[in-house]
Amino acid sequence: MIEGEIEIRTSDGVSDGFLYRAEGLRPMPGIIHLTDIGGIRPSQHAMARRLAEQGYCVLMPNVFYRTGRPPVFNFPADPTEEQRRLRFAELVGPLTPEAMERDGVYYVDFLAANGSVSPGAMGVVGYCFTGSMAMRTAAARPDRIGAAAAFHGGGLFSDAPTSPHLVLPRIQAWLYFGHAINDRSMPEDAIQKLDQALEAWGGKYESEVYQGAYHGWTVPDSPVYNPLQAERAFEKQTELFEKTLK
Repeated sequence: MIEGEIEIRTSDGVSDGFLYRAEGLRPMPGIIHLTDIGGIRPSQHAMARRLAEQGYCVLMPNVFYRTGRPPVFNFPADPTEEQRRLRFAELVGPLTPEAMERDGVYYVDFLAANGSVSPGAMGVVGYCFTGSMAMRTAAARPDRIGAAAAFHGGGLFSDAPTSPHLVLPRIQAWLYFGHAINDRSMPEDAIQKLDQALEAWGGKYESEVYQGAYHGWTVPDSPVYNPLQAERAFEKQTELFEKTLK
């Protein structure tokens, strides 16, 4: 595994991050790994590395670069719920739908300019809060994003004029959604409405609920980490990228 720190200059600042590449001289498909709300940390490094080992060049940007560098949560041992809530707001606030799309374009362009990345379709995967960012990246660069996945993505369907599902008409990628159970950020009714929107969209997609898996189940340092379902999620992700990017 070849890995290194990178910086991506955007119109809003500089996003730090990491690039992982499987061993080998041939160019490989590029994939953008968007972290959950916890940002870049050991568990996310492990997830990005494992994906790269399947034969990809994986970019893991600091999606919260407007707020600060990792670690994005630097509380004392036992932070209060209010401390967490305020920090969430600081991290998420600058990431408006427009900012997500702008960043997605910069991330795609960064990978496209890398000599280790093949010229074909790219992929993007988001977790938790960045599930919507994966969709918006696919919408912003339909010419390059061939597959997008979201695991326990929050707020993917709502009645708001900024709901992520409204970008579907601009997406050409194959989409995959892995939902959690009893997820306040994506309740059963919202999942059903997203599925209806996907059916009306008419593109290629798969949307399913992982039984017994709660919000955050894919991430090893999550208190609700579910090893069996996390492994299944990884298999679904690699299947998606194998059939669309290689």
